[in-house]
Amino acid sequence: MGLKLSKLVVKHQIKLESLRGRIIAIDAYNALYQFLALIRLRYGVPLTDKYGRVTSHLNGLLFRTVRLVEAGIRPVYVYDGRPPQLKSKTLEERVEKKKEAEVKWKEAVAKGDLRDAWAKAVQTSRLTKSMAEDSKKLLNYMGIPWVQAPSEGEAQAAYMTQAGDVWASASQDYDSLLFGSLRLVRNLTITGKKFLRKTPGYYKLKPELIKLDETLRELDLTREQLVDMCILMGTDYNEGVKGIGPVKAYKLIKKYGTLERVLEGESISIGADIDAIRNIFLNPPATADYELKWEDVDEDGLIEFLVEERGFQRERVKKAIERLRRARIKGKQSTLEFY
Repeated sequence: MGLKLSKLVVKHQIKLESLRGRIIAIDAYNALYQFLALIRLRYGVPLTDKYGRVTSHLNGLLFRTVRLVEAGIRPVYVYDGRPPQLKSKTLEERVEKKKEAEVKWKEAVAKGDLRDAWAKAVQTSRLTKSMAEDSKKLLNYMGIPWVQAPSEGEAQAAYMTQAGDVWASASQDYDSLLFGSLRLVRNLTITGKKFLRKTPGYYKLKPELIKLDETLRELDLTREQLVDMCILMGTDYNEGVKGIGPVKAYKLIKKYGTLERVLEGESISIGADIDAIRNIFLNPPATADYELKWEDVDEDGLIEFLVEERGFQRERVKKAIERLRRARIKGKQSTLEFY
């Protein structure tokens, strides 16, 4: 569901180039779903190859990653592993919503309603295991590192910021802060465009930087209290209390101090294992078994995979390769003071 913390966190609008020299751990699934939702044709139809295999995610991953490298960023993509058992209900609900949206999308297409078709299409995106593996293959050919998380990708990225191996994590979801990411960059993989659900259009969007310590200091909360506040609102692992949004949840935690005291003082119930949810955020599974290396571009591999197998235009792929190589050379010549 994503946490609705926009009104409470301290956000700084930044330019993409201000991240030059920084290593950023990108939530891979979050980015790939953005590409699947955003990169579509008329009536919201995704890009596909001649065999009907979706390629929107590969298109977005290729060109957006090139843009990030051109900006001097050293990206590393972090992939989700097995989700916590407590997330199963949320995942099931998402599947059902996608099925419902797909039915409504087909109805809109049959009516010739472009606006409604687009609105429903962006809600039908599915990222399969084979699609995720294809994206890893693409990154390998591009020479971009990726990390397989044991569980939640955001938790792994947060761990990497704490370990000092990356400067920040990048995701649209504020959950990264609960997992302990020292810095969170939003709007990184979709900078410049934000799709509108009810029409095939966009509005301008710029990167935002959120520092965990600054937000906690401004709210006068501990990270544990921030987690309690979000459990009260509802997370991917529990439904929360009806009628309690971010502002009310914040006021209640400030008044009572802990979630247990809120429940007792307000005579309300969560209906979930509070300690188990806390543990997911405060002590999530993460691995230190990774190596961040940016290799040279495998031109032959990229041409074979994208052009020969997936039907990409050869000229576009060759231009992307040239841009990536130029950016890598420029990056090597630049100062290392930011690393």
